[in-house]
Amino acid sequence: MFASLAFFLAAQGISIPLGKPPRVIEQPRAPIESAGPRWVSVCKDVDGQQAWVTPAPPVRIHANTYEVGTCGISSILIVGDEGDILIDGGPEEAADLIADNIQALGYRLTDVKYLLNSHEHSDHAGGLAKLQRLTGAQLVASAAQAEVLRSGVPSKDDPQFGVLKGFSPARVDRIIANGEMVRLGNVAVFATATPGHTEGALTWHWGSCDGGICRQIVYADSLTAVSAASYRFTDHPLYVSAFRESIGRVAKLDCDILISPHPGASQMPQRFALGRPLLDPDACKVYAATKAKELDDRLAKEATSAEQPKP
Repeated sequence: MFASLAFFLAAQGISIPLGKPPRVIEQPRAPIESAGPRWVSVCKDVDGQQAWVTPAPPVRIHANTYEVGTCGISSILIVGDEGDILIDGGPEEAADLIADNIQALGYRLTDVKYLLNSHEHSDHAGGLAKLQRLTGAQLVASAAQAEVLRSGVPSKDDPQFGVLKGFSPARVDRIIANGEMVRLGNVAVFATATPGHTEGALTWHWGSCDGGICRQIVYADSLTAVSAASYRFTDHPLYVSAFRESIGRVAKLDCDILISPHPGASQMPQRFALGRPLLDPDACKVYAATKAKELDDRLAKEATSAEQPKP
């Protein structure tokens, strides 16, 4: 009988974790069934950079994982039994909005022990310095991220250098490399290096369990081939090679739920509107395929423009 039950659970994508189960909140805070449609209702009429600083209600993604960002920029809170982890701080103007959402869920800012970052642009890293002051958390970053986060000055190697805004510098407490882990009690978050959109970009992934229902969540970096007008990806073949490798890494991740630094990049608004769990085991593969095509299209466009006769 037990074997039959185990087979049924496995077929449904449900696993039973070994050892002591993590703390589960009996009455979920901001459940996606109600908070998802509410998020869409609040955010539906704002777009562009205005959405980056427009308050949005928090949404429980799964178990101990919450979206606590704004209408246009994600910030992800992972709650653990020995403290919490926050990924991305939005632009500087959004730091207080993120802090308000954490507290609206009933959690304390001082319980945030680690701050992580997807990539070192002002719309995702600008609020980290203030959030670090509010929480006292340690900031973990890749080596390339750290140079920018410590100075607040965009890297000259960034494809968008020249059009990027600076931001308040933050204290980087730890450098993390590809495949390494940030561990805090019953929470373990893994870093995957995904350079491309920026040199120091990281994709983060972790397991999130609600009782016996465990999901693998991937917070995939932007991976968009955008740049300043003077930058040509074809002039940087090693960078393009690393970019392609990054896309391949995301495609191979164990991925039940995909979320992204810009909610729209992973269709989060459309999925929130449905008011049901975000489960999609193919999401990371589809996301990676989309980003690969975007990169191919950009390279093809550059090749076409290079062939055009000069006036």
